[in-house]
Amino acid sequence: MKTTNTVFKTGLLLSCAIGFGLASNPAFAADAAPAPADAAATDAPTDSSVIIVTAQRRNESIQDVPMTLQAFSADTLSKLNVTTFNDLLKFTPNVTFGSNGPGQGAIFMRGLSAGFAGNQSSASIAPFPNVALYLDDQSMQFPARNADVYVADLERVEVLEGPQGTLFGGGAQAGVVRYITNKPKQNVWEGKIEGSFGGTSNGAANAAFNAAINIPLIQDKLAIRAVVYDDHHGGYIDNVQSTFHRSDADTGNFYFNNGNKALPASQQSNSGQYNNYPLVKRDYNPIDYVGGRIAAQWDINPDWNLLVTETFQDVDAEGTFSTYPIGSDFQKLGKLQTTTFSPSWNRDKFWNTAWTINGNVGGFKLTYTGAYMTRHMSEQQDYTNYSRTAGGMYYQCTGGGTGWGNGAPYCYSPVAYWEDTVRSTHQSHEFRVATPDDKRIRAIVGAYWESFKIYDVMNFDYKTIPACTTSLIAANAACSGVVQTVPGSTATRPGLRDTNTAFGEDLQRGYNQLAFFGSVDFDILPNLTITGGTRYYNYKAFETGSQYQTYAGNCYQVVVCAVAGGGNANIDLRTDTSPRYTGFKSKGVITWKPKDGTMVYALFSQGFRPGGSNRRVVPVLPGSDGNAQLLRPGGWAPDTLTNWEAGFKTDLFDRKVTLNLSAYYMKWQSVQFGFFNPAGGFGNTSFVTNGPDYHIKGVEAQFTARPVTGLTVMGSATYNKSEQANEPCLIANNPASNNFGKCITTYIKGGVAVPVQSPFGAKGTVTPFSPEFQGNIRVRYDWNGKADINWFANAGLTYTGSMYNQPSTYPSGDGVVVPGTTLLRYKMDGYAIVDASFGFKKDKYTVTVFGENLANTAASTFTTSAQFIKAEVPVRPRIYGVKVGVQF
Repeated sequence: MKTTNTVFKTGLLLSCAIGFGLASNPAFAADAAPAPADAAATDAPTDSSVIIVTAQRRNESIQDVPMTLQAFSADTLSKLNVTTFNDLLKFTPNVTFGSNGPGQGAIFMRGLSAGFAGNQSSASIAPFPNVALYLDDQSMQFPARNADVYVADLERVEVLEGPQGTLFGGGAQAGVVRYITNKPKQNVWEGKIEGSFGGTSNGAANAAFNAAINIPLIQDKLAIRAVVYDDHHGGYIDNVQSTFHRSDADTGNFYFNNGNKALPASQQSNSGQYNNYPLVKRDYNPIDYVGGRIAAQWDINPDWNLLVTETFQDVDAEGTFSTYPIGSDFQKLGKLQTTTFSPSWNRDKFWNTAWTINGNVGGFKLTYTGAYMTRHMSEQQDYTNYSRTAGGMYYQCTGGGTGWGNGAPYCYSPVAYWEDTVRSTHQSHEFRVATPDDKRIRAIVGAYWESFKIYDVMNFDYKTIPACTTSLIAANAACSGVVQTVPGSTATRPGLRDTNTAFGEDLQRGYNQLAFFGSVDFDILPNLTITGGTRYYNYKAFETGSQYQTYAGNCYQVVVCAVAGGGNANIDLRTDTSPRYTGFKSKGVITWKPKDGTMVYALFSQGFRPGGSNRRVVPVLPGSDGNAQLLRPGGWAPDTLTNWEAGFKTDLFDRKVTLNLSAYYMKWQSVQFGFFNPAGGFGNTSFVTNGPDYHIKGVEAQFTARPVTGLTVMGSATYNKSEQANEPCLIANNPASNNFGKCITTYIKGGVAVPVQSPFGAKGTVTPFSPEFQGNIRVRYDWNGKADINWFANAGLTYTGSMYNQPSTYPSGDGVVVPGTTLLRYKMDGYAIVDASFGFKKDKYTVTVFGENLANTAASTFTTSAQFIKAEVPVRPRIYGVKVGVQF
């Protein structure tokens, strides 16, 4: 969608909304005025400053929940102009985000991260997340691609820190982010429309629209609620002109046997002249969020109701969201610039159908909830910089020592890209029973079943050697056949791939989970409660499909490649890709309330996440006897987290100040590590294994102060210290190696012993995405003006400390010109963001003028070598605009 179309639609819809609000039928007001209390209203607090949450599967004030959590009401989300997860991040200390763009990231809490990489193959190889993401009761998490749920007509967002394995299961090892939607209200006509328009410093215009309406259909029985939204973020990264010349710095020059020099122009196609001129564009990376939700609630009788919700979202992110400090031809670039040579995009669409039945039998609350989601992702990104490595040049150059013929060396186009098409389905069912809330002993028991499936077709399209034809073969020309999925393997898209596909996978993976859980609260005294809970889980994982790869040995001078060579693997034939994981994870809490408005608690909790399978077992790191020392593992096991936490929550000065403090100590054991370092001898594909343990210590504070009428000051801060607790070595696991069972310290390359850099990190070093300090403070002042106009002004400051993108012994990216891996380690500097807004509310109308990132920092939130060039994902530049809302 183009900005001009969005602006037009926003203006038109706003005009209609304002007109509708002015002309509202008096009958609406008459119908709405009585607003008899429904079931939801009876649970609502009388004090609007109190937020009711369901973090423990019961309706409770946030101040009565014995854990570290944050909650943002619908009113707060609107005032803070939060619409995406990146917006929410500014107000959630102890939460970090490794991201390549919208819907292309992983959430981390309390520094529980082993790093983040590029999106290529992530659906096939990335570990499952350790932070759960929920839309109501449906899990939205995905390996390295958590859904970026748009914030529209939500009741609240909850952020639960620390292991939540007892009530939320395996994906909640480090915490949970929950988006809770507004539910239909019986006998209430109401709605809200918002529209905004603004700009981006040195970027394109932004425009957004959302509208929600609640309609009672049958008195006391049936109501529906619907929301639609359309939000255009203008681009701000420029794809600038660049050439690409083969260089003496290219690490694949050894193929040519000429002293590691680049080939002369006469031995390159197009005389070695390549550029990105057709793709040069300002504001290269616009985003469009389009979607909606409709829900219907039927109150069958006073004790039973049925809720059905349908949600749709389509995110279209064009271009790339990373910038290059140094361009593709080694030229220095300016702020917010990149040099890509292939069209790039990420398109992400999901449908989610959810249903919930609530009942009450003799004071016992019964809940059954289910959901089914389908998600489709399609992404293409430039991979031209891979053409400077030996891996890339192998598929672009013939002759010499390449294996593609024995003639004089010759190189073809370096322009390359990868494409990933992913479909996933996620089905879940949960049944739980809760005893009455007003009893001395309270319990929740339940059962959960889940099926999560991923279908991934991933192609690396960097082969530019001519595709073989019968005439080329007859002329004895150097050419390559076309690769295919392994015959007989499970395939989403079976058969031949494009002529430029060098490597890829057609892979399916996922799991089925059955779990039973229970939690009991016992009031020893009216102000002293103990809680105990546990969860039994039974995961059955699976992986099928194939990996395919082009080799000179099986593809030279043939039309279709033979299915041979170690890179071609039928995963269906393996016997180790259906592991089962079972066990118990538990929780215990002691809660003491010495007086009204004050709570002290001590908490013990456990979390876990399931393991998975690698695409194939690969022998690497040959020893002095010629045998591989390491058989890269066929899979990885679950990792576990144990948390000890103490906290204090209180209201002070007649509730003018709310203060929450917590401290925690966690042990994260057998951490799942993704690794890719072909230059270090580990082979040319990624794999995951279990690595070291980490110990994390931290404190967190949250406060809200209302010192005078109209003035609110809110803030939160965390200090987090994560350290690697041990230093495991990489152990030779190949029985044929004379080094079997010993630490691998060197491997033999070209007859020379080369040191091996362990992927596991050094004792005492920090986890990635773990800043020591994060904090934010916000000030809001409301006052009454003339003509019954209520004015307000907001200002906020957010600070995130420095952090690393990868573990300590991953190769450093400092000074590296041509990366040999996608996992170079970089330090990302700390940064601050300043936001502000002001406006007024008059009757049903609200007008807000806002500005975000007012200092216009371009700090990197994720620095990476994922595309074989140093790249930085910057903070979105300064944006500013006007938002107009009307309620009716």
